[in-house]
Amino acid sequence: MTDMKSLAERLDRLEAAEAIRALKLRYLRACDDKDPEAMRACFVAEGAHIYYDRIGTFAGRDLLVQCFTELACRPTLREMHFAGQGDICVREDGTAQGNWDLAYLALDDASGTRTFLTGRYVDVYVREQRAWLIRSTVFSTGLLSVGE
Repeated sequence: MTDMKSLAERLDRLEAAEAIRALKLRYLRACDDKDPEAMRACFVAEGAHIYYDRIGTFAGRDLLVQCFTELACRPTLREMHFAGQGDICVREDGTAQGNWDLAYLALDDASGTRTFLTGRYVDVYVREQRAWLIRSTVFSTGLLSVGE
């Protein structure tokens, strides 16, 4: 028979995984909604490691948000990030890892270009003050198509 401590640990892992899914959704929505402050809030305040393949490496959330603001926060650029197939492993040390497949579509009304991209995120999460945050994210590009 399963004891209460074991059930509580299992429940904590399930709740953590659900909170991480919600965090990833908040991050993707912040990207699509052009909301730099919501994006910033998804990452640890200090020591975030962010690698986005073709875009670059960022030592900390503020550098990522600066790049995001300059490149993506334009009214003529419409984006949709679709992440799925999330595989989350919650560890006993208070960290977690998540792997996500991404499908991305961007429509740039100013230039007329359309971009379709696929890839994979490998994220590391930490719990700080009872909230899960992204400590590290590495994105690797799969397919890329740019055209009019």
